[in-house]
Amino acid sequence: MKWTLLGLAALAAMPLSAAAQKSTAEGIAEYRAMLADGNPAELYEAKGEALWKQARGPKNASLEKCDLGQGPGVVKGAFVELPRFFSDTQRVQDLESRLLTCMEQLQGFNAAEIAKTSFGAGEQKSIESLVAYISGESRGMNFNVPQTHAKEKLMYEVGKKVFYLRGGPYDFSCASCHGEDNKRVRLQDLPNLTKQPGASTGFGAWPAYRVSSGDLWSMQRRLNDCYRQQRFPFPGYASDATIALGVYMGVNSKGGASTAPALKR
Repeated sequence: MKWTLLGLAALAAMPLSAAAQKSTAEGIAEYRAMLADGNPAELYEAKGEALWKQARGPKNASLEKCDLGQGPGVVKGAFVELPRFFSDTQRVQDLESRLLTCMEQLQGFNAAEIAKTSFGAGEQKSIESLVAYISGESRGMNFNVPQTHAKEKLMYEVGKKVFYLRGGPYDFSCASCHGEDNKRVRLQDLPNLTKQPGASTGFGAWPAYRVSSGDLWSMQRRLNDCYRQQRFPFPGYASDATIALGVYMGVNSKGGASTAPALKR
């Protein structure tokens, strides 16, 4: 009996086997698959489509002439080729910063004021619905973020620097969690965002509905929360730093399929 109890104690102290870890990951995947049939992100997609077509703002205009990189008003396929350089702003822009430009130019909203608004409130909430709709129109399409313009190439290099930049009280960087294969936090797999398939698995799922917060999160909100966890100062909304990170992750996602808007814990 003594040896039996000691043997059981030894087994209990042993790390989980690879098979047990795999089954845990599979269980989480099955849980997500069950919820995905009724992903609440669909409600945000529907609202976003209505907002895209609705005349709003001081100019009482819709966003149907907004150029997301595929031509004025073209939504399908735009998401998987963003961020990219836009000649009218002379900037590399991600989806959210581009929507700010269109909302200001076409509808007369104040982009700077929207950027200061809290996530999930006011026009920030509208933008998150819009990104749900626009990303959903490219679901299943492969990422092909361009690297032809000099500023696009520069932003990739800046994004790479930011990704590996360590700092804060914990000396963390983005790469601390997402720079290697086979990393986990609690039961959560952490995709390696430096290469495929992890890059598209991670980057390609946002925006996503977060069950834990009961809300849809855009990529900008997700990056903001990453900085919070690193105990870094929050970056400015749609700042060059966050856009550069989007370029780095997006280019690394080349050839992977977009699953946004996805479902997250």
